[in-house]
Amino acid sequence: MADLMRERPSWMSFFPTSRGAVASPASRRGRMGRTLAATLLACVALVGHEQAASARTARAIAQQAQAAEDQDAIIATVNGAVLTKRDVDTRGRLFALSSGLDVSDDVMQRLRPQIVRQLIDEKLRMQEMLDRHINVPIQQIGDAIAGIEQRNGMPQNALRNKLAEDGVSLTTLIDQIRVQIGWSQVLRQETAEHGRITASEIEQRMAALKREDGKPEYMISEIFVPVDDPRHTENELKFTETIIQELREGAPFPIVAAQFSQGQSALDGGMMGWTQEDGLDPQVVDVARKMPDGAISNPIRVAGGYVIATIAERRTVGHQMATILTIRQVFFPFDTPLDPENPTDQQKATLDTATAFTNEAKSCDQMEAENKKLGEKHPSDPGELMLNHLNPQMREILEPLAPGKTSKPLVSGEGILVLMVCTREERNIAIQTPSQIADHLMNERVEQTSRQLNRDLQRRAIIDMRSKT
Repeated sequence: MADLMRERPSWMSFFPTSRGAVASPASRRGRMGRTLAATLLACVALVGHEQAASARTARAIAQQAQAAEDQDAIIATVNGAVLTKRDVDTRGRLFALSSGLDVSDDVMQRLRPQIVRQLIDEKLRMQEMLDRHINVPIQQIGDAIAGIEQRNGMPQNALRNKLAEDGVSLTTLIDQIRVQIGWSQVLRQETAEHGRITASEIEQRMAALKREDGKPEYMISEIFVPVDDPRHTENELKFTETIIQELREGAPFPIVAAQFSQGQSALDGGMMGWTQEDGLDPQVVDVARKMPDGAISNPIRVAGGYVIATIAERRTVGHQMATILTIRQVFFPFDTPLDPENPTDQQKATLDTATAFTNEAKSCDQMEAENKKLGEKHPSDPGELMLNHLNPQMREILEPLAPGKTSKPLVSGEGILVLMVCTREERNIAIQTPSQIADHLMNERVEQTSRQLNRDLQRRAIIDMRSKT
């Protein structure tokens, strides 16, 4: 029994008395009670903290769930297809990021009704594409994104990288471009039913151009904002004014056109090319005659909606002389990217080779043969170049270069480029060829078909607006 007692811990071992004192049973019980009370209070406090933390976690989870529920709130159904608040918000963020501007909440709120309208139209167009079994290859979408980047002076993949950095899914941009490309195919099918442009139509347009000789012609871009009800245009006008404000603050016209224009030029950044006055709405002509090049117009009311226009340059019909060059180029590649402070032996040797070649080359045939021997990393013949359309650096190199003479070696991070001018010609580029006229007539026909088909789809659709944006 004594051994057993020695093995059993006593209360004294848990609650030792003060040194040098002998505790009475009563005092021991008092201290035990106080200590037990303190322990219980600590436990209660700990439980309270845990409950508070659990409550905060629960509130955070509830808030996240509510936010997700809000994002998934249905704004509209389009023939049964759902359009959510998340879709609208993501498209708005895509515009803000791709424009490069700090778009305020107030501006974004003014854009939302038109974003909803555009997404509804895209769902109608996608449904029509599916009914016609039209599929858009991903490579074609990738090429279109690359085109947007190129037209806006962005490096390759810059747009998609920017979207990834800011948490906007690339799928948002892909879906929009897929509809734009697929809709073009729908319109080609529709216009094919009406036959191709005839020789008679081309002759009539050529005769009209001769009558227009000496009149102005415009390199014009547009953003077309359609109007559903001509009696009530307040929302569309407010949206158009908001877009104009963003453009005048620096938003790139091609990107805004690709995002919001409902015209067929949207995928080309709104660019309509050289257009005579008889190819424009009369209201646009009135504005074009007065506005300076590079300016952004006020809203222009036309049949079916509003137009925002900008003019890059203008010329006189039948009269525009330009210097046209044909060139050949040879590209000497580096094995590794160049560090200008520490070039490799291969890079030094490549520079020596390129320098020696510039002294030896005497013809464009020789240039082409050399480029092919080096693997033709850059095309030997980039096609005809209009001197005044080249960037300033390239124009400075080519303008003084006589035919048959090479440029100095042009060093880049990837290799060395040598150029040679083959021919130089002064040409009246205002005279349109029959094929150019046919393309212009087809574009006009496609634009008319697009507006008509879009109205038909809206008229037949069952669109249920569930909530306000």
